[in-house]
Amino acid sequence: MNNRKESPITISTQALERMPYYLQYLKQLQKEGATVIASPAIAADLALNEVQVRKDLAAVSTSRGKPKAGFVIENLIYNMEDILGYHNVKDAVLVGAGSLGSALLSYKGFDDSGMHIVAAFDMDNTVIGSELFGKKVLSVNKLSGMCRRLNIHIGIITVPKDQAQTVCDQLVAGGILAIWNFAPIHLSAPQGILVRNENMVASLAILSKHLQDKINHT
Repeated sequence: MNNRKESPITISTQALERMPYYLQYLKQLQKEGATVIASPAIAADLALNEVQVRKDLAAVSTSRGKPKAGFVIENLIYNMEDILGYHNVKDAVLVGAGSLGSALLSYKGFDDSGMHIVAAFDMDNTVIGSELFGKKVLSVNKLSGMCRRLNIHIGIITVPKDQAQTVCDQLVAGGILAIWNFAPIHLSAPQGILVRNENMVASLAILSKHLQDKINHT
C-alpha cells in the first residue's frame, strides 16, 4: 500500500466534504468486483464536474492514474481514508441522551469513519446510570473530568439550545478541541476550537423554500 507523503496535503473544505461521497461510491464498486476507475466515470456516476473530480483525486492520491485505465480503487480508498483521518480512531463523547443522541449512539458508521463514542452524558437522573446501545450514560457533572482523564478531543452536543453553551464550555474545560453541535444555536468557543454546526432547522428552511419555489413555478 502506498504511504502518504510526509509533506502536508492542502485540500479545500469543499473537496473534503466530497470525499465521503467518493468513498461510499468507491467501496460499492469494490464490493462489485471493480479494481480500477477513471475520473470521467466517477464524474458521470456522481453527477460532478470532471475537471473537479480530476483535481480532487490528484490532491489525495499518492500515485498517478494510468491513462485510460484510471486509478486503482483500493489505493484511492486508502488515500482518502488516510487524509480524512479514518485510520486513526478518535474517541468522542456525546452530551444529550435524548432521541437524537440515542440515534447517533446507534449509528454504526462512525467506527468506519475513525470515531468511537466512548460514553454519553445527560442531566436526567432517569437515564443516568443506564446503557444506550452499549454506551454508559453518565452525569454531565463528570463531563470535563472524564474528557481530561481520557484525553478525549471530540464532543458531540445533542442537548436543547438553552443548555448547549453551558455544555460547550464544559467540553472546552475538559480539553475538547472539536465540537459537533446539533443544537440550533450559535456557540461561542475560544479560538482554535473547531465547532461544526448541523442545524437541521436551517436545512429544513432551505428545503422548504426550494419546494415552495418549485410549486409556485409549476
